[in-house]
Amino acid sequence: MDFDLLDLRLFQAIASLSNMTRAAQAQHLSLPAASARVRALERHAGVPLLQREARGVRLTPAGEAFLHHARGILRQTEALRLDLRDCVRGLRGHLRIHANTTAVTDILPAVLPAFLRGNPKVNVDIQERQNEEIAPAVLEARADVGIVSTRMEVPGLRSLHFSTDQLVLVVPKGHRFARRKRMAFASTLEESHVGTRAGSTLRQHLVHVTALMGRSIHFRVELSNFDAVCRMVAAGVGIGVVPEISARRHLALLPIVQVELSDAWRVRERCVLIRDDEALPGYARSLVDSLLGFEAWPAQV
Repeated sequence: MDFDLLDLRLFQAIASLSNMTRAAQAQHLSLPAASARVRALERHAGVPLLQREARGVRLTPAGEAFLHHARGILRQTEALRLDLRDCVRGLRGHLRIHANTTAVTDILPAVLPAFLRGNPKVNVDIQERQNEEIAPAVLEARADVGIVSTRMEVPGLRSLHFSTDQLVLVVPKGHRFARRKRMAFASTLEESHVGTRAGSTLRQHLVHVTALMGRSIHFRVELSNFDAVCRMVAAGVGIGVVPEISARRHLALLPIVQVELSDAWRVRERCVLIRDDEALPGYARSLVDSLLGFEAWPAQV
C-alpha cells in the first residue's frame, strides 16, 4: 500500500471521532483533501475501510485491521522521534506517565525518588488526567504508562492491579461526626466540604455520585492536593473526603479524625495500564515493578 504518516493520523482521527469533517479539521485538512486520501487508501487496499452513514462513518472489519496496524506504526514513529530527541539531549530514555490525582499526589512521590536515582539519564513527564482519559492516551501512545483508580479491561492494554485503597471522611476533632465509626456519604452533604480543585479525579467523582442522589455538595474551599485538604479540615474549615493513604499520613500530626464511609464506591482498585502489543524499555519496566510493589512501602503502613 502507498500511504504516509498523515494518512495514518487522519485515519486514526476518523476512527476516534466517527466523523470525516471533524477528523479533517483536526489534521488541518480540507474535507475534499481528507476524502481523497481515504479513497486512495481504499483503492490501494482493494477493500472499503469505512462505512459511510447518515450521521458519520464507522470502520469496516478491514478498517479495524488497518487501524490496529496504523496505531502500531504511529507508536513506533513517536518512539523514534523521542529516542532521537533524547540522544541529542544526552538522555537515555523519556517516560510519559498519565495518572489520576491520587497517583500524582501520593503514589508517584513515594516511588519516583528511588526510580530516578537508579535511572539518572531517564526523563519523566507526569500529567494528571481523569481515569477515563488515561486508557486512550496509553492506547494511542500519548503516554507510556497510565495509573488509574479502577479496574479496566481495554482491548490492546494490560491492566496490572497493584493496590487497593478506600476513600474516607476526615473531620476535625470535636466535630459531631468525630465519634462515628462509619457513615454514608449522603449524611455528610449538609456540611461544608473541603475538596480538591475542579477537574481533579476525586472532585469529579464526588460531584457525579452526589448528582445521582439528586443532591448537591457545597465546597467551601478548593485546594490542589490532599495534604492541603487535611490541613484545612484540621483548621475547622469543613470536612473532606480523601484517600485513606492520605488520611493516615496526617492522623498523628493533625487534630483530625478518620471516619469510614459505607458507600460501595469508596473502595478503589489501583491499576497500571501499559500497551499489550509491545515490550517496555527496561527503565519503564523498572518503574512498573516499583508500582507493583508499592503496597509494601512503609508509607502505607
